[in-house]
Amino acid sequence: NKPIGCSTAFARTSGMIEKLFRAEKVRENAYYKAFVPEIDWEWMLVVGVIVGAFVSAQLAGSFDPRWVPDRFAQAFGDDPLARLAVALIGGIFMGFGARWANGCTSGHGISGTLQLAVSGWIAAACFFIGGIATAMFIYRVFGM
Repeated sequence: NKPIGCSTAFARTSGMIEKLFRAEKVRENAYYKAFVPEIDWEWMLVVGVIVGAFVSAQLAGSFDPRWVPDRFAQAFGDDPLARLAVALIGGIFMGFGARWANGCTSGHGISGTLQLAVSGWIAAACFFIGGIATAMFIYRVFGM
């Protein structure tokens, strides 16, 4: 009876790292009282996604690690630090959005639609609309 999701695992990881330096403050934090910084099934789900993607790419013979993907290099240049900065900024925005929305796309879209919740279907539709609009904007502005 638990919806699937990944964003809480990242918040828990943040708490586990913070616990190394400020254990008492983490224990007193209201957020970490509700979402105890520990390894749980959601955390293992994230590990499984990463390991599964790696194993799948290896088995398919398509594992090709690159610091800068070709499309990014065409639009913005091949500077790995620029790519890292863009990824970091995007990740921060995604993390804030997921926490602000009280869950990530997995939690709202996948679990919500599987439970036949109207809000889940609306969220999933908005994810696609937002993704398409963003892609169209990026491709037009940067001529990709």
